[in-house]
Amino acid sequence: MKDILYAPWRDEYVTSKKIEGCVFCHISANEKEDEELQVLYRDEHCFIVMNRYPYTPGHFMIIPHLHTDKLEDLPSEIWLHISSLAQKSVRLLKDGFGAHGVNIGMNLGSAGGAGIAEHIHMHIVPRWNRDTNFMTSIAQNRVYSTDFKKIYKKIKSLIPRYLSV
Repeated sequence: MKDILYAPWRDEYVTSKKIEGCVFCHISANEKEDEELQVLYRDEHCFIVMNRYPYTPGHFMIIPHLHTDKLEDLPSEIWLHISSLAQKSVRLLKDGFGAHGVNIGMNLGSAGGAGIAEHIHMHIVPRWNRDTNFMTSIAQNRVYSTDFKKIYKKIKSLIPRYLSV
């Protein structure tokens, strides 16, 4: 017998318009759609966007505007800027969002585990003590007890305080 998990709140995501080409380049080029695309921040080098498939609530990504799949080809100025934003993002998640810890990572190339391998991006994942339970460990499912729109608004409200350049 197969168990069925219902998630009616995911209908909007499943039925929303599909993006042709590189999803990150689309987000980069469409600043007027920032709220719909859940962009938290943008500047001349990169943007920060909520992850549509989060590991935990509050999981977002720092993404350069420059389309590249090679970290080694990214200009040092942009890499250093992304690193600076990552450092500020950790403070935002710990001090402003209440995370107990943070995972930071990049999956480079499809062999490295990247879901969107054609455009590099850095994951910033808030973590809490005991945030992995039996559903994740045994049933290979995740249950989020919060509204993702509320999380987006909360983190977006913290951006001016923590990510000021």
